[in-house]
Amino acid sequence: MELSDILLKVQKPARYIGGEQGAVIKDKNNIDVRFAFCFADSYEVGMSHLGMKILYSVANTPDWAWCERVFAPWEDMEAEMRKNNIPLFALESGDKLSDFDIIGFTIPYEMCYTNILNCLDLGGIPLRSSERKDLSPIVIAGGPCTCNPEPLADFIDIFSLGEGEELTLEIMELYRKHKKLGSDKMTFLREAAKLEGVYVPAFYDAEYNADGTIKAFHAKDGAPEKITKRIIKDLDNCHYPDNFVVPYLDIVHDRAVCEIYRGCIRGCRFCQAGYIYRPIREKSPTVANAQAKQLCENTGYDELSLLSLSTSDYSALNELLGCMLPWTEKEKIGLQLPSLRIDNFSDELLQKVASVRKSGLTFAPEAGTQRLRDAINKNVTEKDVMDTCRVAFEGGYTSVKLYFMMGLPTETMEDIEGIANLAQKVVDLYYSLENRPKGKGVSVSVSCATFIPKPFTPFQFEAQDDFATIEEKQKHLRKCIKTRKISVSLHNSGTSLIEAVLARGDRRLCDVIYKAWEKGCKFDGWDEFFNYEKWLEAFDECGLDPAFYANRKREYDEILPWDHIDIGVSKKFLINQDKLAHESVTTPNCRQKCAGCGATKFGEGICREACKNLL
Repeated sequence: MELSDILLKVQKPARYIGGEQGAVIKDKNNIDVRFAFCFADSYEVGMSHLGMKILYSVANTPDWAWCERVFAPWEDMEAEMRKNNIPLFALESGDKLSDFDIIGFTIPYEMCYTNILNCLDLGGIPLRSSERKDLSPIVIAGGPCTCNPEPLADFIDIFSLGEGEELTLEIMELYRKHKKLGSDKMTFLREAAKLEGVYVPAFYDAEYNADGTIKAFHAKDGAPEKITKRIIKDLDNCHYPDNFVVPYLDIVHDRAVCEIYRGCIRGCRFCQAGYIYRPIREKSPTVANAQAKQLCENTGYDELSLLSLSTSDYSALNELLGCMLPWTEKEKIGLQLPSLRIDNFSDELLQKVASVRKSGLTFAPEAGTQRLRDAINKNVTEKDVMDTCRVAFEGGYTSVKLYFMMGLPTETMEDIEGIANLAQKVVDLYYSLENRPKGKGVSVSVSCATFIPKPFTPFQFEAQDDFATIEEKQKHLRKCIKTRKISVSLHNSGTSLIEAVLARGDRRLCDVIYKAWEKGCKFDGWDEFFNYEKWLEAFDECGLDPAFYANRKREYDEILPWDHIDIGVSKKFLINQDKLAHESVTTPNCRQKCAGCGATKFGEGICREACKNLL
């Protein structure tokens, strides 16, 4: 059956046709290395991911390489592909996945692990690395989740740890060399393992204690005992796309994106991104402005977002906005400033924000009481929250979204009630203001995620609340909401449990993931697909208890599955931060005082500048 006939039977056929503006087309007869960049989620999600946009552009810079995009097909398309024996294919050429030299997955989220297996299977690729004997294809993976690569160790040949702009090209160049030499797969992998930031799981064995904890990791075949992540030291001179592929259909974030810095100064103890992207490195406002303007000109987007973990912490934000606002206003380009901090949201910033966005404002107190906010090192007070909401309301806003987490270490039911109380105080504040928007009611949205302990955070040692406890807390929060002015959205408890298991799992979970995939699990991050019972069946059949991974507190001297990975933040520092959490003692942010996390070892970033006298 022709692909065109199948596309008439599925929703959103534009997901599968390619040919978009900005797509890179090359003559494959003149190409030495073909790279399939796979995003193990839907087209709409993958096309919104900045990391994929950057690396797609990077991998297409050499004239001897061609990088193409591959996305996980939606359920209806997969059914037609399997029915008609159509393998998973790349959008640029339409060639099947097995035609490529390198298959690269970016992994932003643990709940896409089964989709990685599904994509390989749809592409006719053996799932386990040990079953792929030849040099082609090599399966690599990068992204945030690779800071603990062990749950996928059986399926991936090479993990790219840290930032990939330079490392991706180095791996491709090394592959090109060995392809020309006619080397076998293991010869290539041995040399690849020598690259900084490369982890080849085949060269490491895990030994376990009788209680299921890890006894030791053993490196072999000359592989390093510890693998250090890669970072980009100079964002101003790092490759950044001057063009994006512009989709035919609406995607999750359909706009131009300008990254302004990497890392975060704050040190919230639950936030993995705040630690794995250290040290903090800023892009100059001149470079950021020029890149943003060129992107908008080349893509035609009329919306631009400034991207970082905490946009209002960018030291040159006012200068950057001063550069951007004249041309964005002239060209009628909407400018978005996500990730604003409550404690540095000023009247001046509100005026700039108000001129470029009309939607409600979003802030993240994270916890409902000051004691718990101190425990998680949020460094935000109730006064900060109320002052910020006052500025917003007096500036004409009538809706505010507040992000919280539930199940945080040391949390009590009083802290849960504090979420409802804080939201009610925001509502009351609105109606107490004489110069509030007249004739309009207030809307306060409370979004409450379940806490998930993640590797390389101070809370990596903490237990997640069990299923029943989370359900009880969710019910209690709903009871505490007394007005329709406040709406509450809560996360699926089963999804949060499995995510916690996969986040802190060891390589014994490879069999669980495989079993879950065999049972039909895929798109596990989507509520309509997630099947908690099938995951529990997979654990039971593999003789493993999910509570061992999710609901068990780790001792500080326990060997963790990711202890052979070095992201630049020391385990000693994380232990100390966890102890401070139990005392509800805060740590100043990186610009105020160096906390000695260890990221100065990279020799770059604001911490390096602040700590020169300590080095």
